[in-house]
Amino acid sequence: MERSCDLTEALAYIDPAELSYQEWVNVGMALKEAGYSVAVWEDWSRADKRYHAGECVKKWASFRGCSTPVTAGTIVQMARENGWRPHRMVDDHELSWDDCIGGNDDLVVVNPGWIEGQEIQEPENWKPEEQLITYLELLFDSSDYVGYVTETWEHDGKYLPKKGNYDRTAGELIAALRNCKGDIGSVIGDYKPEAGAWIRFNPVDGKGVKNDNVTEFRYALVESDAEDIEKQNAILRELELPIVTLTHSGGKSLHAIVRIDAGDYAEYRKRVEYLYEVCKKNGLKVDTQNKNPSRLSRLPGVMRNGRKQFLVATNIGKESWKEWQEWIESINDDLPDYESLAVEWGNLPELAPPLIEGVLRQGHKMLLAGPSKAGKSFALIELCIAIAEGRRWLGWQCAKGKVLYVNLELDRASCLHRFRDVYEAMQIAPNNLANIDLWNLRGHSVPMDRLAPKLIRRATKKGYLAVIIDPIYKVITGDENSADQMANFCNQFDKVCTELSCAVIYCHHHSKGAQGGKKSMDRASGSGVFARDPDALLDLTELEVNEKLLLAEQNRARCDVYAAYMGDMPSFDPSQDELCSSAQLGKIAERICSASQLKEIKRLICASDAAVAGRTAWRIEGTLREFPKFPPVNLWFDYPVHRADAIGALADVQPEEEKPMWQKGKEARKKQGETERKSRQTKYNMAIENFRFEYERYPTVQELYEQMKSDAEAVGESCPAIKTIWNSLKKMGYTTHRNTKQLVPLPEKSGVGNIP
Repeated sequence: MERSCDLTEALAYIDPAELSYQEWVNVGMALKEAGYSVAVWEDWSRADKRYHAGECVKKWASFRGCSTPVTAGTIVQMARENGWRPHRMVDDHELSWDDCIGGNDDLVVVNPGWIEGQEIQEPENWKPEEQLITYLELLFDSSDYVGYVTETWEHDGKYLPKKGNYDRTAGELIAALRNCKGDIGSVIGDYKPEAGAWIRFNPVDGKGVKNDNVTEFRYALVESDAEDIEKQNAILRELELPIVTLTHSGGKSLHAIVRIDAGDYAEYRKRVEYLYEVCKKNGLKVDTQNKNPSRLSRLPGVMRNGRKQFLVATNIGKESWKEWQEWIESINDDLPDYESLAVEWGNLPELAPPLIEGVLRQGHKMLLAGPSKAGKSFALIELCIAIAEGRRWLGWQCAKGKVLYVNLELDRASCLHRFRDVYEAMQIAPNNLANIDLWNLRGHSVPMDRLAPKLIRRATKKGYLAVIIDPIYKVITGDENSADQMANFCNQFDKVCTELSCAVIYCHHHSKGAQGGKKSMDRASGSGVFARDPDALLDLTELEVNEKLLLAEQNRARCDVYAAYMGDMPSFDPSQDELCSSAQLGKIAERICSASQLKEIKRLICASDAAVAGRTAWRIEGTLREFPKFPPVNLWFDYPVHRADAIGALADVQPEEEKPMWQKGKEARKKQGETERKSRQTKYNMAIENFRFEYERYPTVQELYEQMKSDAEAVGESCPAIKTIWNSLKKMGYTTHRNTKQLVPLPEKSGVGNIP
């Protein structure tokens, strides 16, 4: 039968000694269901001390199947929980939420399911003292204190080592062993042949045997008894571990003393964790209780329960930790090979087609940066719609296709309503809604290094042209000001691009404070990696709109209202000049429209004025890797969409932070003067209204002066002189009656676009 993966590989990651009886039975049932023989189950079960010969065969016969059988998935799941990843899958299957994309082959060198055991030969000419001398000479300097144990105590039928000796140097022991004539007991003390003896593989200080007494962190112990001893031997050699001594324990394991050469205890711990991880991923389940540097290992040259503890090999594998680690990581190097330009010159690959014409190619990355409330999310929603419908976005033509919008900030209802509002505001028929998928993750977002594989799993085979992530501050991992951490963060976007063959587009906010003097690519908050990583960076900066410009926009919007409302009326035949003046169109409306129509026009114009008052102006600058730099694009953000500045009204407007100091000072003084004028106007109007309320007529200049003086004294302020009041009347919109000398309001000047 065809199998999706070799279950014997998975079994190498499952320790039968750690399973309950039912779990052990489930493994057997799964193996039988998958078509394996009872021998596979029996060979694996032998690693458990509870194993009894014949029990597997007896149980196997009772497995007759049922409507809900235990399948190979049971074994796969157990192995996955212990770090196993299948090297090859024959059949396609739907990936689960936490499956690993493409497997996890990092640090994998050997396939334990295919490796054959390597036979171990006991020494024919048994010389215990030579075994121990060789061991000591390889691991220690002559001045190193060595800890060893020959005395034991018994617990539950098992012999356990006592504290032992630790006050003799390797040189002293070697000299004594050379003169012992084969009687090593006379040197290290007699030991129980049933128990054997032990030795500490790192030198100590001669004062104790704890971790604190270790003087140098040279070696680590690798011991495993989950596999048969010949297979342990084969895996240890295949891994090219820098093994100084490989000792047969006299039991069912080998003790490999691996060169670590750590500078301190912290580095020792890191290297041992790395060592054990490599062993585990390559099918060697290491006894993790052996991590500490003061651990005991089996001493060669003694007997244990009728079997020899002997040196199997010395100085095998790589020569040093550094060489071995570099080799391990080079084996897993999945980088592409070098290419010769001479070979490729005449057959260059085609460039990826544009996703956004003149800005971004398909499969590339784009960052949209801007300050808070710039409408970045709305701009990205507009982009989703433009891609889905194959329309223009902010003036650039977009390729048509599917797009995924990853919403990390809005609740689901708000997000859905925004899409409909933007569709309606853009006046685009929703003909291709099926091209837009939403992934609402508010309240469920996770760091990008965890989100990326989940996103890839779900989006595989969906055929997206783009994945839009809004916003990224919700998924940033690490310190956004750290270049290396942000480089790792941005690498997640590369993974999404590569695995899904689509563009990744994301938005980020500006840093705090004034942005004056900064280039557009340096305004995004955090490390400069944000600006330099994407293939296209679009930066939004706000433009300060003056009153004159807003009045011009108000006039244009009013003209649009008049033209839209009266365009179908037979008597509406304005000149080109009249079409550009809301005041002239208002006069035409008074002539050709009824009272009810004029009322409706007035309502529409009020709504138009309110919309114009709420507009903000923006400029987009681009930093592009694949295309020439484009001229700045000016926009109005007319909630909920951005509209291009079609008439060029914003072309000469400078962002506040980019204005020279003299211009900022001039505008500040003008603004201050305007504020003071409005304040004076308010005081005049208040004094006039107070007088009119009391006397039911307008005051004379003298009466106005007295009223303003009274009002000023009430709040502790000074009052302008009567001559100043005379000179200010016209500015405040008043004159005086020739006969009564009372104030008279001047006729209101016709503004732009009087409302009928």
